[in-house]
Amino acid sequence: MTLLRIMNQRIGLRCNAVLGLWLAFALLAVPTLAQEPAAKPDWTAWQFLLGEWIGEGSARDPGQGTGRFSFSFNLQERILVRKNHVEFPPTFSRAVSVHDDLLVVFGQAGGATRALYDDNEGHVILYDATAWRDSTAAFLSDPSPAAPRFRLSYATAGRDTLIIAFEIAPPGQSDRFVPYLKGRAHRMVL
Repeated sequence: MTLLRIMNQRIGLRCNAVLGLWLAFALLAVPTLAQEPAAKPDWTAWQFLLGEWIGEGSARDPGQGTGRFSFSFNLQERILVRKNHVEFPPTFSRAVSVHDDLLVVFGQAGGATRALYDDNEGHVILYDATAWRDSTAAFLSDPSPAAPRFRLSYATAGRDTLIIAFEIAPPGQSDRFVPYLKGRAHRMVL
C-alpha cells in the first residue's frame, strides 16, 4: 500500500468515527425537539365502540360485502384503533375484491380529538373526531373547496348493535351530505 492510501484509510476511519458520534448525539436530541406530548385522552365516551364487530349483510343484495372490524386501545391507551376488513363477492362486472382500512383516533394538545384514516386503495382522510356519552361518535373531515367532505358516524341501537353511516358532501358544498353507505354491526360476544 502506498502512503497516500494508508493516510486516506486513517482519515476515513476518523471521519466515520466522528460522523458516528455526531449521529448518536443528534439522535439523542430528537426527543427534546419533538412537540410537547398531548395529555392522555379521556376515552369514557368512546367505550361503546370497543370490541370485535361483524357487519350485517343480506344475500338478496348482489355485490354486498361481508365484513368485520374492531376497536381497541393501543400505545397504553394513547390511541384508539379501528381495523376494518370487508370482502365483496364477484359480480358480473368485477372479480372478488377486498377492502382493508385503519382508523387511528388520537388526542391533541388542547383537548381536540382527531383521527387518521388510511386504506388499501390509497385513500387518506384526516377527521375531527367526537364521541358523546349517549353512545354516538362522529368523524368529520376538514372542508375543502376542491374535494369532497366525509362524515362517518356510529350510534348504538342496543347494547351490542351499532348503526353505521358514511356520508359524502360534494366539493364546495361541505354541509350537503348525501348517504353513501349505511349498515349495522353486531358485537361478537365472547
